[in-house]
Amino acid sequence: MKHAETVTFGGSGLDRAGEIRGNSSAVAFLRKASDSRAIVFWRGKPLIQTTRPAALVRLPMDHPILEHATEDPIFLGREDGEGRFAFDVSAWEPRDLDPHLLGGFLDPSEQHHPDLADDQVFAELRRTMTWLSPRDAELAASGRAIQMWHASHGFCAKCGAKSDISHAGWQRNCPSCNAHHFPRTDPVVIMLITHGNSVLMGRSPGWPQGMYSLLAGFVEPGETLEAAVRREVFEESGVTVGHVDYLASQPWPFPASLMFGCRGEATSRDITIDPVEIEDAMWVTREEMMQAFAGEHPKILPARKGAIAHFLLENWLADTLD
Repeated sequence: MKHAETVTFGGSGLDRAGEIRGNSSAVAFLRKASDSRAIVFWRGKPLIQTTRPAALVRLPMDHPILEHATEDPIFLGREDGEGRFAFDVSAWEPRDLDPHLLGGFLDPSEQHHPDLADDQVFAELRRTMTWLSPRDAELAASGRAIQMWHASHGFCAKCGAKSDISHAGWQRNCPSCNAHHFPRTDPVVIMLITHGNSVLMGRSPGWPQGMYSLLAGFVEPGETLEAAVRREVFEESGVTVGHVDYLASQPWPFPASLMFGCRGEATSRDITIDPVEIEDAMWVTREEMMQAFAGEHPKILPARKGAIAHFLLENWLADTLD
């Protein structure tokens, strides 16, 4: 396995068993199998066992909490030959729920269902992703991403009629115009732009104080990754970029992106930010970035572990990008 595949949410090699998604009998057989397990989500939060080592919880398929599910589960694949299904129990209403915390940038709240063990809670995946093994992280990311797609794509984009789930959750069909719809993934470039000994960092409005990251942006239709890197960097910072290389990718289920990590060489250094896109940008030297990673920089917090920005910066500092 390439070093680039060790990024969070990558490299577990899950058997997605795509060949049986359209075989309702085979999926039904796995759903009834005694060794199949449920991966459970509540409003996008996976069920996590918080006792260390933390892990994604796998429940029996007849667990009482699954009665809260209002849709058929999504078949995620096979783990060591055993079926894994994602259930959405968002219909459950926890007591003492604080709606102001839900959906925040880093939601610290946890929700505990009375039918679960004390250390089994629904927790925000951004906060817990680095606690999980590669396999747990891939299952959690896959289940969350496709459930979020279903939540926002319940109607046919062609005629507007309500669509139906099919292919074990990996397709929606329109009974009115017979159109077929498939889960979307939004391509995003995130760029390690260097000029000599420095890397270009920026921050978006509303981010926590001290948080800076690599510049990033969506790839537009008809655009290559390399062109997207150059366009996004120039639009956000006014810096021009020459040579561009692809480095690594990361599924990012917030809600449904695939991050393409790229390296680019700046051909200019002057910064002119677009205040609509970002709040600030700066060149940061290797020495300053090492301070930030150590938590000792006066302005910049260390990059968030688990995100591909942290992965790229860490490997830039260690000269292990290639």
